[in-house]
Amino acid sequence: MARRVRIAVAGTGYVGLSLAVLLSRHNHVQAVDVMAEKVDLINRKQSPIADAEIQDFLANHDLDLLATVDGAAAYGDAEFVIVATPTNYDPHKNFFDTSYVEQVIDLVLSVNPEAVVVIKSTVPVGYTEVLTDRYPQGRFLFAPEFLREGHALHDDLHPSHIIVGIPANSAFTTELAIAAARFIGLLSEAAEDENVPALTMRSTEAEAVKLFANTYLALRVAYFNELDTYASVRGLDTSKIIQGVGLDPRIGSHYNNPSFGYGGYCLPKDAKQLLANYEDVPQNLIGATVEANRTRKEYIADQVISHVMDVASHGVSNPTVGIYRLTMKSGSDNFRQSSIQGIMKRVKAKGIPVIVYEPMLEDFEFFGSPVTHDLTAFKADSDIIVTNRWNADLTDVINKVYTRDLFRRD
Repeated sequence: MARRVRIAVAGTGYVGLSLAVLLSRHNHVQAVDVMAEKVDLINRKQSPIADAEIQDFLANHDLDLLATVDGAAAYGDAEFVIVATPTNYDPHKNFFDTSYVEQVIDLVLSVNPEAVVVIKSTVPVGYTEVLTDRYPQGRFLFAPEFLREGHALHDDLHPSHIIVGIPANSAFTTELAIAAARFIGLLSEAAEDENVPALTMRSTEAEAVKLFANTYLALRVAYFNELDTYASVRGLDTSKIIQGVGLDPRIGSHYNNPSFGYGGYCLPKDAKQLLANYEDVPQNLIGATVEANRTRKEYIADQVISHVMDVASHGVSNPTVGIYRLTMKSGSDNFRQSSIQGIMKRVKAKGIPVIVYEPMLEDFEFFGSPVTHDLTAFKADSDIIVTNRWNADLTDVINKVYTRDLFRRD
């Protein structure tokens, strides 16, 4: 039996918690978070995020996993420290905010300078080499993640590929090459699939892989959304066009369901960061992908407003728009940067009353609009129901529903 490796994971969001659960199948893992309530839930074998497989593994599998708020203790004897802290895009600096990553690194180097730090957080291109210059005593790898919210552990158990990047300017390149191979081995051992494709490359190239992969997904979403806009304006059947286009094997029938725009935690910020990384490099497509998302949300908002005016013309005074779920995807509890929020803000700017149904939101107000957890009351109080993704809960009020979810899947 292989030796159990001591691993610490900083951050228990989708990326961090799914990795902690995955690797604790065969290794001793400590998951570190600053939020005591999340730590307590994990230690009670309950998932603090919406992911059915994470919850199942926590409750029903034999895991060597401990959650803690004591980062120094967790990092102190770890061979690998995986950093999965947030890197939100700062529109004022035109750059990712990497301060949480650096806080973890400062602590790791103070208690265990020989640990291999594997950065899973999404970062700007060139960031790991900048870290290596700043902390020449540090041993850094960058390993991009390719997970779906709500299905993170599933995607770790059945990875499409594994990529690990090594900074070219490190004094420990030979040691890091060995560490990269070991890390790939740890992920492969924990996966349920065999012969998972794995690549090692320079960290700068691995950082670019992450941003280009997510921006391609954003571009594909934007493309099919613009197809839908065209078909809607011209009175054509969007679904027929998409089905016909998708029969071409070079295009395929995946990731083609229209929406209110790409959103969620990764795609908007990663596309903007890639655009910022271009700087003096000629481009048109990346900037157009970012701009296309704004255009789509404006078009959808105009359509909702038009529906409101139509309802009002039939005798309903001051019609109310109901926003069904703020989450970006079905099965997710994350509504950061969800496209429906952009629609909601544009509708509210016209003075139209808005109510929100979001059972994952504890507050009873969201940006000045009332939030309800009572679905029956929500349906009764809404004259129009706007939803990015269809749910069978709305079947009885389908005549009120506005959505572009043509294929009823993410």
